[in-house]
Amino acid sequence: MARQLASSLKLPLVDEPDLESTTIEQFLLFTPEALVLQQTGRKRPGPILADFVSGAVAHRRQYGGGKGQMIAKACGIKGSLRPSIADVTAGLGRDAFVLATLGCEVSLVERSPVVHALLADGLARAAHSDVSDIIARMHLVAGDAKAWLLSLGDAQRPQVIHLDPMFPHSDKSAMVKKEMLAFRDLVGADADQAELLAIALQVAGNRVVVKRPRKAPAIDGPPPSYTLEGKSGRYDIYALRRLDDA
Repeated sequence: MARQLASSLKLPLVDEPDLESTTIEQFLLFTPEALVLQQTGRKRPGPILADFVSGAVAHRRQYGGGKGQMIAKACGIKGSLRPSIADVTAGLGRDAFVLATLGCEVSLVERSPVVHALLADGLARAAHSDVSDIIARMHLVAGDAKAWLLSLGDAQRPQVIHLDPMFPHSDKSAMVKKEMLAFRDLVGADADQAELLAIALQVAGNRVVVKRPRKAPAIDGPPPSYTLEGKSGRYDIYALRRLDDA
């Protein structure tokens, strides 16, 4: 399995990686539990994986606030309304999982082959758990989000497009920040976010939702229709058509 994955990703196969090395490197590891991304170095984070069953994701599913969460409000989830959503910067799928937990059909688009492999592994493991009904609403797509959006026919267009482009943070103190730094080393900056937003505004049926750090500038382009702001983050909402009219 490791050899097959290495071949498909065009990565070298390392039989015995030196995980204690002080040099910063990244390895995809098959562990007994999951496929994980592991960085080496003195201040390395723990293994990074897509987990939809345990940990913070499970806690958020049980105690996160349901339809009262800011992401739910931003995406227009209310009453019995469950819009179709495309998360075109899927990452490790945490936001998409929240939206699917609330009953939405969600397409997860990821262009990094390594992150896509982590997502595919996480979804496959969760498909045989007590959240299998939620996982069935999550549909993984490999490839560039801009090309995928432009390929959709009118009947396939999502009502809501969700973007969470990579944004550089200066705070490196918390472990979650270390994890995100390792993740950024892998996927790089989203330099095409303005172009992605422009295409999303062309394709979305009803609205585009952009997740941003609270003090970050809006993405270059038209100003958002309105924003929802929390303690550390906010959502810029670009309203195109009333969801009630969908």
